[in-house]
Amino acid sequence: MTTAPTTPVLPLPARHSGGCPFGPPPAYPEAAATGPVTRAVLPDGDLCWLVTGIAEVRTVLSDRRFSADIRHPTFPLLIAGARELITDNPDFLRLDDPEHARQRRMLTGEFLVKRVETLRPEIQRIVDGALDRMTEGRTTADLVTDFALPVPSLVICLLLGVPYEDHDRFQRLSRTMLNRESTVEQLREAQEEVHDYLRDLTARKRAQPEDDVLSRLAARDDLTPVDVAAMGVLLLVAGHETTANMIALSTALLLEHPEQIPGLADPATLPGAVEELLRLLTIVHTGLPRVALEDVELGGVTVRAGEGVMAMLSTANRDEGAFGGAGHRATDELDVYRDARRHLAFGFGVHQCLGQPLARAELQIALETLFRRLPGLRPAGEREFRTESFIYGMRSLPVTW
Repeated sequence: MTTAPTTPVLPLPARHSGGCPFGPPPAYPEAAATGPVTRAVLPDGDLCWLVTGIAEVRTVLSDRRFSADIRHPTFPLLIAGARELITDNPDFLRLDDPEHARQRRMLTGEFLVKRVETLRPEIQRIVDGALDRMTEGRTTADLVTDFALPVPSLVICLLLGVPYEDHDRFQRLSRTMLNRESTVEQLREAQEEVHDYLRDLTARKRAQPEDDVLSRLAARDDLTPVDVAAMGVLLLVAGHETTANMIALSTALLLEHPEQIPGLADPATLPGAVEELLRLLTIVHTGLPRVALEDVELGGVTVRAGEGVMAMLSTANRDEGAFGGAGHRATDELDVYRDARRHLAFGFGVHQCLGQPLARAELQIALETLFRRLPGLRPAGEREFRTESFIYGMRSLPVTW
């Protein structure tokens, strides 16, 4: 198969290969400039549609003619050969309704805004404790390992009922599973180990339940231990990897724009500042995959039944018509006073991120507390970005204060 030189091959090189480290890979906006729906090539050589326009992305993520079921035979995958790893029990984000809705309802109450608000004092305690440990007896640290990663890991372990002493293990496994350079064999081993771990933990929770999410799931008669493990993997991996990378990237970006840091200190502007950081950074930079169940007219092209689609959140979130306007900076620049509430960083439609209220609370508390307690925070060395992961982020961020 031959393709035009401008047709991007997915997954693309690192974000900052020829572009801003806080923006999408240059090939995405280049594709968006030619039209909202263009061609791209998957690692197995198959063509898919790259959807970059905000209206078209919303359509793909909300229209039932596009399926999220990873078991579909032509579902687009970003690792060649990974189809053999697909099981009969994927997590519910990779299923369609009604099964997606059935499983999702079991967790909705755990992540309601009202429920998350009751967790704020505990999140604040975790953030303060992490900063106490980071600053004790020293004036330099790696913000990733000493703050950005421990905070959400502690929070999700508390919520799920996962022993925090196991965090090194599940962080290692989740990074293998999210690494776009992992081999199929490495993915299989990591997937089996994390599922075995959570099945064993589920069995213990069923025998000795506690006040946590896994205990409540384990007590249900309509879920098997395999079902609970699949849900637990999703919550555990997404619950710490995404927020950890957002904390680190947000800090690095704000250190480049110190004039905007005061926006975090005002309770009236803090929530909006976090929404702007979510919009601009959009860490799921490889997009959300879907497959068309029937022919669909989209952005001036016909997407045929069975064709794969990648909904690019990063380009949609930089749409000038949706997020630009008089009095604000260009949408590829940070503006913590921008109204970014309709961003797509958490997805769109019925599959949008279940844990977004928790992520917002963690980001608001972590960033406000960090810059309030360390007003002299500044870079202290060479930062390193995580370029190999499907969840974009940072490997290290040396800081001093």
